[in-house]
Amino acid sequence: MPPEQRERAILDAAVALARRSGIAGLTVRTVAAAAGVTPALVAHYRPSMDAFVADVFGAIVGAEREEVMTAGRAEAGLRSRITRIVETLLDGDRDDVTLVWVQAWAAGARNEELASRVRREMDSWQQDLEAVVAEGVAAGEITPTQAEGAAWLLLATVDGMSAHSLVKWAPEDRTGLARRTVAAVLG
Repeated sequence: MPPEQRERAILDAAVALARRSGIAGLTVRTVAAAAGVTPALVAHYRPSMDAFVADVFGAIVGAEREEVMTAGRAEAGLRSRITRIVETLLDGDRDDVTLVWVQAWAAGARNEELASRVRREMDSWQQDLEAVVAEGVAAGEITPTQAEGAAWLLLATVDGMSAHSLVKWAPEDRTGLARRTVAAVLG
């Protein structure tokens, strides 16, 4: 297999492993077993596990952000867009990504490369949501005063409810709560 394909296969195996079990268990040996290669080959292509874990994290959460934001932008109007984004994030089908986020926040305290990537991904979410809200302001759907802090509040709600879901503690009607939250935040 050409080097680029081998490196991609190792990354893909690590992403699949992390989606099943989180990033906490990513080691040279577990990735090698998942990729069907020797640990030495993983170490050759990825000499720094800290950087590799950061790359795996980025691949997983970046793909989720792209998917969710694309779905949200397909809706007409600010409230519909934001509601779709929040409902999609809280639909219960993303516990694998939530686990990756929670483990990354914890592991980032000891892995600066991961911490840096977590901050970049959080900034990207913030910027994407702020852009959607700014479009609503430009369209006259919400005032600048109402828009102030909206992205932060929405992200805090999603992060909290997602983390709660990992221990199966969440309201029975998550969709209803998501809609009420969007209504409260957007005024």
